[in-house]
Amino acid sequence: MSTSIAPEVARSWLLVPGSAPDRFDAAAASPADMVVLDLEDAVPAAGKPEARTAVTEWLRAGNTAWVRINDATTPHWADDIAALTGVPNLAGVMLAKVESGQQVDATAEALPDGTRILVLIESAMGLEAAPEIARADGTFRLVFGSGDFRRDTGMSDSPLALAYPRARLVITSRAARLPGPIDGPSLTDDPAVLEREAQLTRSMGMTGKLCMTPDRAPSANAALSPTPDDVGWAHAVIDTLGEDGSGVRDGSDLPKLAKAKKITELARIFRIRSPH
Repeated sequence: MSTSIAPEVARSWLLVPGSAPDRFDAAAASPADMVVLDLEDAVPAAGKPEARTAVTEWLRAGNTAWVRINDATTPHWADDIAALTGVPNLAGVMLAKVESGQQVDATAEALPDGTRILVLIESAMGLEAAPEIARADGTFRLVFGSGDFRRDTGMSDSPLALAYPRARLVITSRAARLPGPIDGPSLTDDPAVLEREAQLTRSMGMTGKLCMTPDRAPSANAALSPTPDDVGWAHAVIDTLGEDGSGVRDGSDLPKLAKAKKITELARIFRIRSPH
């Protein structure tokens, strides 16, 4: 996990079952930008108390991670909150199956002030409430729970079928001045498929991706970063138009300059150099 990359721009978010503490250290050492220890879907009800103990002990030992907590309509939510309150090194929580802004507000009120909340949209009701959810004070970034969303709606996993929910989350995030949303995970280890799906994430305007294994993180990182050629183009544009815009000739140059500046900033964050 890269501690130098801010969660606002983090690309790969590695989910690790909270019931598998033997995998925590390897996840932290992986190429993933962020690690999310999962107390929700990855852990059956009977195993949740033990998983909470494993997660909190690992955090108390000086390690840092996000934690996915159960949704606010279940009794497990309050137990997760109680276990995590006051635990050091908690980067933030990922709240599952959110369907209203009130659920985010309740979570923010129950946790220490300033705790960042990643909000999972996993149902038709959640998607319809996305603008309200995005504007909740505690919402830090939206996440597309694509698997549960497909189960809820009956949609397939084809890019066309899921284009609308992805676009809705991107537009909603932008309108609420949130960072770009995080896409759902790929369910394969095929390198060609991983690359194609990560490129789809980027093409939809999403800026992060959930990962189920450490080996899938590099595909997300590569697709959601500027390429060296992108960086070369950006430098050329800035050289021509000027950092201050003094070389701008018409209205079409302004968005080009803004894009070039964004690329150079991301290249700095992700340590990507121009090929020239």
